[in-house]
Amino acid sequence: MSLLLHWSAISDVGRVRKDNQDSGYAGPWLLTVCDGVGGAARGDIASSTAVSQLRRLDEQPTGEPDDLLGLVSGALHRAHDRINDLVDEDPTLNGTSTTATVALFDGARIGVGHVGDSRAYLWRDGELSQLTKDHTFVQSLIDEGRITEAESRVHPHRNLILKALGGPGDVDPDLFLIELVAGDRLLLCSDGASGVLDDPRLGDILGSGSPDFAAVELVRASLEAGSSDNVTCIVADVVTDEQAGADAAYAELEPMLVGAASELRRRPVRGAKPGGLFRGHRSGDTGELDPVPADVPDDVPFAIPSDPIDPEAARYAPRPPRRLAWLRPVFALLVLAGLVWVVAAAAWSWSQHQYFVGEEDGTVVIFRGLNTEVPGVSLNEPFETTDVTVDRLSDFDAGKVREGIEVGDLDDARRAVDNLAAKQRPESAQQSTQQPTQESGAGSAQESARPAPPGPASDDEPTATTSSTPGTDGDTAVGPESP
Repeated sequence: MSLLLHWSAISDVGRVRKDNQDSGYAGPWLLTVCDGVGGAARGDIASSTAVSQLRRLDEQPTGEPDDLLGLVSGALHRAHDRINDLVDEDPTLNGTSTTATVALFDGARIGVGHVGDSRAYLWRDGELSQLTKDHTFVQSLIDEGRITEAESRVHPHRNLILKALGGPGDVDPDLFLIELVAGDRLLLCSDGASGVLDDPRLGDILGSGSPDFAAVELVRASLEAGSSDNVTCIVADVVTDEQAGADAAYAELEPMLVGAASELRRRPVRGAKPGGLFRGHRSGDTGELDPVPADVPDDVPFAIPSDPIDPEAARYAPRPPRRLAWLRPVFALLVLAGLVWVVAAAAWSWSQHQYFVGEEDGTVVIFRGLNTEVPGVSLNEPFETTDVTVDRLSDFDAGKVREGIEVGDLDDARRAVDNLAAKQRPESAQQSTQQPTQESGAGSAQESARPAPPGPASDDEPTATTSSTPGTDGDTAVGPESP
C-alpha cells in the first residue's frame, strides 16, 4: 500500500507589513516554506529564489533514504549559492537571506531539511510534535534554561536568526528522516503563525477539517492572535492511494505556489512547451502551477522575480502604478514650502536689525529695515523721528538724506543724526538770508515816493527863493536872496 499527500497552501501578507516576504510551495512530492529576511534588502527576492531552486525536487525520489537527504541538502546549498550570486550581481541586495523548511516525500517517509525559524510539525493520533528546531538566539536561551517557550514569544530578540540561506560562509542545514503512516498530518509554516499560536492551539486547528480548512483557519487564527508578520501555512494529509481515489478533491490537486514567489510570472523556458509556466497570484491567494518539465537541464534557470531579466524587456515593460504615489509630490511641496518659510523668516529677522537714515515729510528719520522699495511690499518702517529738518541742511547733506544714509546699526544711525544736527543752519541765519530781499524792495518804494531835489539854476533863468523875516509891524518884506 503506497502513501500519497493531500495538500493545501496559503500565504497572507498580514495586517502590518506592506509586502509579503514569505514564499511557499506544495506538490505531490515536495512541501517547502521560506521566510525572507532583510526587510529593505528584499527578503522576498531571497525566499522566491530559494523556492525556485527547491521546487526542482518535486518529482518522485528513487534510491536509498540517504539519497533523499542528499537531494534536500544539495537543493538547499544551490539555493544558498544562488542568493549569494544575486547579491554579487546587485549589491543593493546585500543582507538578504531566507529561512527554509523542506519536506521531500518518497511515498513512505519524508526527508526534512531545515534552516532558520520556519517550522515543521507532525499531527499524529491527536498529538502534535514539533519536528524542527529554531536556529534563533531565543532558542539558545531556551536550551540553556534561561527562558521558557512562552517568554521566547515576547523576547525583544526573538527575530534574531542564527542560520539562513544566503550570506557569508556555507550553509549547514539540519537533515533527518521521518517515517509516515496513513492519517498523519504535516504542517509547515512561517514564524508568522508559530510565533503567536502555541502548541495546544495549533493542535486544535490541525485536528479538524480538511487541509484546505486547516490552512485557512491557521492563517485566520494567527492574524486574530496579533501576528505582525506575514503568515504562510502548508497543510498536507498522508493518505493511501485508495483514500485518494475515493476523494474527488484529490483528483483536482495541482502544485501550489504562494507568497512572494507567486506574485510575478516566469518567462518562458527554452524548449518548454506552452503552458509549462505557473500562474501568478497576489499575496493571500493560493496559486497553481505545472510541474517543472523533466527534460529541462539543471543549467537552464527559471525567470523568477530575483533572476536578471532582459534589459530591453524591462525598459519597455509596463509597470503598475505605485501605491499612494500622490504622497510623494505632496510631501515634496510641503518640504519646499517649509524651506521657503524658513528662508523668509530668517530674512525678515535679519532685516529687523538693519537701519538707515532717511527723510519723511521734511524731517530726518531713522528707519528700520532695508533701504529699497518693492512694489506692493514695505521693507522698512520709521523707527525714530528726530528734530532735524532737511531744509536747514546743506544741499549736499540734504541730498544724502533723501537718498538714504546706510549705517551699520542703530547706534551708527543715531551718530549720523547727531552729525547732521551739528551741521544745521540756525533759524536766525535762515531768516537773514531772506531779509535783504525784503528791505531792498521797501527802499525802492520810498525812493519812488520821495520828491526829486531841485536841480541847478540855468543861466537864463535866475533862481529865486523865499524866506520870511519878521518885521516890526508884522508885515512880510520880500526882496532878493542874499548870495
